[in-house]
Parts: sequence; structure tokens; C-alpha cells
Amino acid sequence: MRPEVQAFVAEGPLPDWDGSEEEIDRRCRQLEKISRPVTAEEAAALAACFGPDDCYGVAWTLLHLIETGPRPVPTVSQPGPDARDNDWQHVLWARWGNGDQSA
Repeated sequence: MRPEVQAFVAEGPLPDWDGSEEEIDRRCRQLEKISRPVTAEEAAALAACFGPDDCYGVAWTLLHLIETGPRPVPTVSQPGPDARDNDWQHVLWARWGNGDQSA
């Protein structure tokens, strides 16, 4: 895994809307440093970095970065209806055509 992906993943999930402007800007800069496409391993690691909301649109940038890799991300399974599931996992799953690898 490339160092810039490792650095982003090491920071953990994206902050929510209550995150400081500095933190959100820093995470944006980290994402911008990751060249496309990402590998399957990188996509899987990045898929674990969604926060509880869209982080002022940063989550969409993360989603689009993940989508540059092979689809679907091998370690992301179909999310269940449980409220504890992250909404972004549902978005990824739906955008992949419910796991159809030809999508």
C-alpha cells in the first residue's frame, strides 16, 4: 500500500460536521495526494475511513477515489439493515449494482 494511502487510513474515519475546519482541510489535502487509480487493497482500506456523515462533501471525494479501484472492494460485504452499519457502505454497495462485479 502506498505511503499516502497509509497516512490517510492511519488517521481513521473522516470527522463529522462538528470537525474543525483545519482537520477537514487536512483530510482533503491527504485525499488529494492519493493518485488514481487505487489498488484493491487500498480501496478496501479506504472504505473503512467513512465517518458518520458526508463531512461537508469530503466523503463523496473518498467514495469517488475508492471507485477508481477494482469493483467491488473484496473485503466490503453487503451491508445489513442494522442501524449500526455505516450509510456509506450502503452507498458503495448500491453504486456497485448490489455487488454485481460487471457494473
